[in-house]
Amino acid sequence: MPWSPLAALSWALVLRLLALLWPPGRGEACSCAPAHPQQHFCHSALVIRAKISSEKVVPASKDPADTQKLIRYEIKQIKMFKGFEKAKDIQYVYTPFDSSLCGVKLETNSHKQYLLTGQILSDGKVFIHLCNYIEPWEDLSLVQRESLNHHYHQNCGCQVRRCPFLRLLVGEGQG
Repeated sequence: MPWSPLAALSWALVLRLLALLWPPGRGEACSCAPAHPQQHFCHSALVIRAKISSEKVVPASKDPADTQKLIRYEIKQIKMFKGFEKAKDIQYVYTPFDSSLCGVKLETNSHKQYLLTGQILSDGKVFIHLCNYIEPWEDLSLVQRESLNHHYHQNCGCQVRRCPFLRLLVGEGQG
């Protein structure tokens, strides 16, 4: 049964009203292209192993009109793999408060240690988000841990690509 012009207009009005009433932040999402750990290492300004001590929600800027918030994680840096020339001892890392802006949720006050890759902003803050390589240290393979010290930084000129055909033959490997 074809739609009458009045019914079509009514549905269009209802859909428009729903779009206007849809809560802000709904329907927005963070999305990141998959990358090999070496690519994350090479494209990051900073790569560290750290334990998260605490978290605090802070304003993104000093501008009172700016309503954006960040999570400031206080960390205990265990080891730095990359970024020596830009930073010495990192005390805090920052991430967007909203997951739709790729904010990262990390466990605080636990024994868990993380490998964190990120960028150093012009004001010196270390910024991390979901598109960085952020993994619990215990989840890294032995090859990945060794590569952080030896191989990743030496091979940043190489582009690591995944081969879907090979994954079907030998399974998905990490390294």
